[in-house]
Amino acid sequence: MTPSFALRNTPDFLHRWVIALLVLAGLAAGPAHAVPNFAVQTGQPCQACHVGGLGPQLTPFGREFKLNGYTMRAVDSNVPISAMAIASYTRTKKDAAGSVAPGFGANGNIAVDQISLFVAGGVGQHFGGFAQATYDGVARAWAWDNLDIRAITHTQIAGTDVLFGTTLHNAPGVQDVWNTLSAWGFPYTDSALAPGAPAAPLINGGLAQGVLGASAYAWINGQFYLEAAGYWSPAASTLSWLGADPYAPGNIHGAAPYGRLAFSHDFGSQNIEIGAFGLWAHIYPGRDASTGMTDNYADLGLDAAWQWTLASGDVLTANARYTHEKQTLNASEQLFGTNATNTLTDIHADASYYVHNKYGATVSWFDTTGSADATLYADSRLAKPDTSGFTFQLDATPWGDGGLPGPYVNVRVGVQYTIYTKFAGETSNFDGNGANASDNNTARVFAWFAF
Repeated sequence: MTPSFALRNTPDFLHRWVIALLVLAGLAAGPAHAVPNFAVQTGQPCQACHVGGLGPQLTPFGREFKLNGYTMRAVDSNVPISAMAIASYTRTKKDAAGSVAPGFGANGNIAVDQISLFVAGGVGQHFGGFAQATYDGVARAWAWDNLDIRAITHTQIAGTDVLFGTTLHNAPGVQDVWNTLSAWGFPYTDSALAPGAPAAPLINGGLAQGVLGASAYAWINGQFYLEAAGYWSPAASTLSWLGADPYAPGNIHGAAPYGRLAFSHDFGSQNIEIGAFGLWAHIYPGRDASTGMTDNYADLGLDAAWQWTLASGDVLTANARYTHEKQTLNASEQLFGTNATNTLTDIHADASYYVHNKYGATVSWFDTTGSADATLYADSRLAKPDTSGFTFQLDATPWGDGGLPGPYVNVRVGVQYTIYTKFAGETSNFDGNGANASDNNTARVFAWFAF
């Protein structure tokens, strides 16, 4: 019996209790990404685990902490709850034709982007995890957010240290410890009020909070990472109860397999990673199985990361990923008239420099290209998803080193600017009505509080 069959054939109220128990099962006192009780539990400042003094970009120490199931601690117990809030002002070069979201204007909006509550931590030497619930200040709704519950153990094989782990989570990549994949990739904070690219590979957030996944991984000699996972769709009523959209992208047929390989190595104060990943999913779009067919996605990618901590305490980082997606849209062709097959190619790279691991500058480049499809990309004059550009960010996290006001509060302030060099297939007049890619250029000023 596959996991998806087991969940689909369980009464709705049991769906909800099963997920609630899974969320709570591994949780005691401790940290989660970028929350101050991390510093309390481990006795280390936020900088020890996070580049720039606030998450989610991890240092090698932070990656080891996550791989080891969030179990490291310097104190016996601490308050198991933390919170996070992000607010911002967003302005796009050209005003929207109308409100960008209910309750907001056509431009120049101030919003509480999110308020999150965390329950997290380690239990003994083998169990740990974190669960996040988030209030979306634009949609004005609560929903479950990132989930990662782990069980780990260490052993020796032929004199080599091997860490074995399992994790239950709710999005491909949430369990990953590098900041190359989309789940924890740059930009680490953005706004739902800003324009976005018309398409992205499924693995880039398309299944986030709409699935449950279980994986097994091995971390061999602190260098080689191997992982295999499967994802399935909870019942529509369960996802609605959790605040997630049960119809986007749809219902996974059976289970969707995922694989991850990576090699990491330290060269003195430098660390590198090179890796590969893949996701394969058969999905009933919008949960419509009337055609008896599914849309099939095959996402394959490569990634690489580099970190260098200088003697001065400054930190340089670089992250990159390449993803190619093949879509076989048998169901959508029948239901909506899409192409039978499409492809998407997504490239993302970013580099940052943090002075004393507090004051940072980051630049990223993004580029998405794909097949023309008049149904999927109806707003494009060329019916294409091709979008590219750059994002620049300056930020400061003055208390990331554990200074005043102490480990219980952390704050990051920053400014972002995103430039689109191409949007929906064109530099100019991409919609046939005179809209240019540069009309979507967006400035954003944000404040990120963790307490």
